[in-house]
Amino acid sequence: MNTSLTLLDRELQLLRYPQNLQHPSWQAWDAADEYLIEHVEQNISDIAQLNIRIYNDDFGALACWFATSKPALISDSYVAQQACQQNLQQNQLTIDPSHIFDSVNIPSSMVDLVLIKVPKTTALLEQQLIDLQAYVTSSTVVVAAGKANLIQKSTQALFDKYLGPCHTSLAKKKSRLIFCQPTGDKSHTSPYPTIWHTDKPRFEISNLANVFARQQLDIGARFMLQHFSKFPALENKTVLDLGCGNGVLGLHLLAKNPNTKLIFVDESHMAVTSAKHNIQRNLPDVVNNCEFIVDNCLDNFAQKSASKEVDLVMCNPPFHQQNTITDHIAWQMFKDSKACLAKGGQLFVIGNRHLDYPAKLKRLFGNVSVVARDKKFSILSATK
Repeated sequence: MNTSLTLLDRELQLLRYPQNLQHPSWQAWDAADEYLIEHVEQNISDIAQLNIRIYNDDFGALACWFATSKPALISDSYVAQQACQQNLQQNQLTIDPSHIFDSVNIPSSMVDLVLIKVPKTTALLEQQLIDLQAYVTSSTVVVAAGKANLIQKSTQALFDKYLGPCHTSLAKKKSRLIFCQPTGDKSHTSPYPTIWHTDKPRFEISNLANVFARQQLDIGARFMLQHFSKFPALENKTVLDLGCGNGVLGLHLLAKNPNTKLIFVDESHMAVTSAKHNIQRNLPDVVNNCEFIVDNCLDNFAQKSASKEVDLVMCNPPFHQQNTITDHIAWQMFKDSKACLAKGGQLFVIGNRHLDYPAKLKRLFGNVSVVARDKKFSILSATK
């Protein structure tokens, strides 16, 4: 794994997070990071005197490079935040914890320089540009960077609409920059959260901008809901919804089992906030039976949860980290689930049939059974 970012006569040691589960060919920065750093260093003077915000820094390359300027860091990803902290420490650098924000709780000060890594989720970028409206002026410099295929006319249109006119750079190593000139007089309201409803029972599902399946019930969750009857009896049991998203699975489970303790876990701050809102909105009487935790899988479950072990874990593992296709998140979810399950407890997993989850679960648990399957999905169960 290449861990040395060498640029403009400076070197940083950067690691992906979690380090032990990464492919040797991956690295913790990309050409868009390099392009953005070079532009700022060559075109913006006195950056140490500027109020800087950095959005969506994947693994801390930008945070480390500009650390001495004391930037504010804003990210929806707990994993990205941990990676930033890891790499700051790796390079003997510090950013005050008061300068680190999630996407739900943003800084409230005016800003001179805004640096944005364009996220894969367009809605997240839209919300961030809306959030910025109140804190930029006509003298604020806004520069965004991303893979060229992520910077479309529709991306530029968001900057035009919410901040001011923009243009792009030439492509370099398949990356581009966006330069935006805020007008300082925008006041658009946010279209988020988006709201849709389930049937039987009818629940109102609220979704902040970066929540998976924010516009409708995703087909994987729908398939899992159809087979809840195959779960064991859960009254007075403890269930963990791992990778909970908007919390729709846990919400339905609680509707059938109001005495169940439900723990919602996701690495997205917006997801966990949405899940909590959805329980409060739809089942306010059981909200005290719930915990809402932001974490990387279950890294800090023992410290963050009041429960020492659980009776059942249900999850729909993602197979992307930022723009990288990977199964390491699923593998960690399976291992962490086994560690927190009580003896005899069960893990229920839904995934695309082409994924190699059965072999992984059998290797880890020594057993695996198919609960249900259709042309696209399988629901698998493993018992500790």
